[in-house]
This record gives sequence, structure tokens and C-alpha cells, in this order.
Amino acid sequence: MKSAKNILQPEHRALKTAVLVLDECNTLSFASAVDPMRAANRLADRPAFDWDYVTATAEPAMLTSALNVPGIPLARLQSCDLMIVVAGFQLARHATPSLLAGLRRISGTGATMAGIDGGPWLLAEAGLLDGHAATTHWEDLDNFATRFPDVDVRPDRFTVSGDRLTSGGAIPAVEMMLHIIAARHGAGFAARVSGLFLYDGAPEPTKPQSRTGAPHRHTALTAKANTLMESSLDEPLPLADIAETLGTSPRTLQQQFRLRLNTTPQDHYLQLRLAEARRLVTDTDISLMDVAIATGFASQSSFARAFRTAHGLSARDLRQERIHPTHH
Repeated sequence: MKSAKNILQPEHRALKTAVLVLDECNTLSFASAVDPMRAANRLADRPAFDWDYVTATAEPAMLTSALNVPGIPLARLQSCDLMIVVAGFQLARHATPSLLAGLRRISGTGATMAGIDGGPWLLAEAGLLDGHAATTHWEDLDNFATRFPDVDVRPDRFTVSGDRLTSGGAIPAVEMMLHIIAARHGAGFAARVSGLFLYDGAPEPTKPQSRTGAPHRHTALTAKANTLMESSLDEPLPLADIAETLGTSPRTLQQQFRLRLNTTPQDHYLQLRLAEARRLVTDTDISLMDVAIATGFASQSSFARAFRTAHGLSARDLRQERIHPTHH
């Protein structure tokens, strides 16, 4: 097994990259890997990246948007300096013995391995993240940590751990690619690439992922309150406790939420809990009683009432619709 070459150091040679695209990954995650490389090549005097698309089998990969991406079958790929695994849904179905063996084989040639969105899950299944810090999409972090106890799971936007890079989603993947570009070609060049996307620069990679997006509307205070709320959806904190933790008063917190987000802290908290409840109803098979408990409702009836008010149909009807869709 060859020792990995450090790709995160200044170098003008094009980085030989393989983008492994799996069925049912989303288009934005795919583009987040590819477009920064394309933009870097456009700006550089010589190509910064030389990449090939790779697929799990001889068939093209079909993205969730129905785009087809043809590529070299993984079994035929000899080597690369960097492999980026872009995956989305149905990870258990994708984690075939041949795919995992292929990932281990490429890693064994000394390639740096990167995962985007569901990609870290497949790298972990192949045993390639053991002993490394890694992240994945916030929806899967808890399951990921439980399934892979030998991985140091972080809630970060993206992580770099030796020759392993992992990203929690599409936009952090752009930040991860810019990090690679900056390490190889300098921060100034990476800033020019960033400018092509009108991207105002990445927050620190260790900034925790947020479930709600829209960070531009938050103040520092409401953002911190939002993070506290997100971390305790199952046992909602009283407003007074949130204010005390943040060193402010409930009244100030009320004012900030009203001014910046046009809502109250209590309603914002409820919407976070109900958004998580909807996700659990549609994306998991846990019982509706357990969904209610996981999102901080004391009784099934109060959960049912709040869910119907927020989403226009009952949790039970929503789950039935998922199992037996009325239209395709």
C-alpha cells in the first residue's frame, strides 16, 4: 500500500482527480465538486485539475434531477491523486462489496479520498475513515456516529484529516474545493475562483452546520439562540434559560427575533421542531409516538394538532402518502 502524497501543498502540476458519481446524488453536490475545478482551470495559466468521471458500474449515474453522467467504471480506474465520492440517497444499496473494495483499492494506491454529502458514509463503510475526523450531512450525523464508532465524527461544515476530506453538503463542498485550491495555488488565486461564483468567502470549516440556512438574516444573538434550540429539539429549553445562557434578557431576545426574523423566539423554536418532525415522518420509519418525543411534544395529541396546523395534513397521512404516493 503506497503512502499518500500530500495534495494540500503548493504545486503547479494538474491534480489528477476522479469524481465518483453515484445514482441519486443531487445536482448541486455534483456541481460543487466539479465547477470549482472548471473555474480554477479557466483562471490558471495551466490546468489546475485534470478530472475524469467514474461510475459504480458500466451504466451512467443518474442524478436526482434525471441528469445522466457517463463515466469510467470504477473497476477500470487505475489510479488518481484525489478521489471525490459524490453520493446522495439509498446509501445502503450503493455500498456493494465491489464498490467498497474499489474504494479501498484506490485508497491503497496512495490517493487522497474525499466524500461529499452521502460520500463520507460510503468511505466509512469501506473502513477508510477509521481513526480520522469526518463529517456528513447534519440529517445523518447521529446515525453516522453510532454506526462508525471508530470515526471522530464532527458537526463541521467540512473536515480535513490527513488524506481524508469530508463535506456535510453541497455548499460546504465548494468551501472544501476552495480549500484545496488555496493550498495548491495560494489564497489569492482561490479568492479569484470564489469571485467567479460571487461567493463571499467561506466561514471557518469548523462552524457547525445549520439546519435552517438563511444565516444572513440572523444577528449574532439570534444565530446563537438558533444553535441552542437546534441542539435541544427533544427537550425544549425555556426562553429564560436560553437568554441566561446567552447573557441577555428574554425581552432583548424577543426584540431581536421580531426585528430580524419577524417572529418570536417561541414560534421559531416550534417551527424548528416541526420541521424536524416532518423530516422524521418522511425520511425515517420510527413510530409517530417516537417522532413526538424526539421533537419535544409531551403528548401524541398536542403533537398531532401542531403538526396538522404547520403542514396542512396529519403526520399519519403524510407517512401514508410517502408509502403509497398518489402520483409519480
